[in-house]
Amino acid sequence: MSWSIQRCSASEHRAIGLVINDASKAYHKVIPADCWKSPYMSEAELEAEVADGVLFWGLSVRGALVGVMGLQHRDGVDLIRHSYVCRSWQGQGIGTALLEEVERYSEAQILVGTWADATWAIGFYQMNGYRLLDNRQKSELLGQYWQIPARQARASVVLTKTRLR
Repeated sequence: MSWSIQRCSASEHRAIGLVINDASKAYHKVIPADCWKSPYMSEAELEAEVADGVLFWGLSVRGALVGVMGLQHRDGVDLIRHSYVCRSWQGQGIGTALLEEVERYSEAQILVGTWADATWAIGFYQMNGYRLLDNRQKSELLGQYWQIPARQARASVVLTKTRLR
């Protein structure tokens, strides 16, 4: 399969949203029901994330965006944000390719948060060298680097990877 990875531009925000909202359907009935919404990420929420410094990379196959991943530099750490691959393209190495590309732009320790019951996401990051943090560390880091509701924080985990430069 021939693909390309590029930093996403403002003109691709609609396509980014389509990828996120397709891939997020895997979380339906896995995450707490009171945390689920459809669409999972609205256009306004995506624009707010970009305005807050999330830089997106996208993987395209034959010109169609099928995977996205964001990176946000925040107070001495780098956060992986909004990592999604369209459901019909999952399991083909797209997430790993995006992660490797995004990691090239990391300047510090990398943190990623995900839902505690999304075992496939946790396993993906662990297979790529990330370590699951304990509940105390998770709570501290979520409070320090993320702006999420308390309910979501309780249902989440944080993984980390230290960059070797």
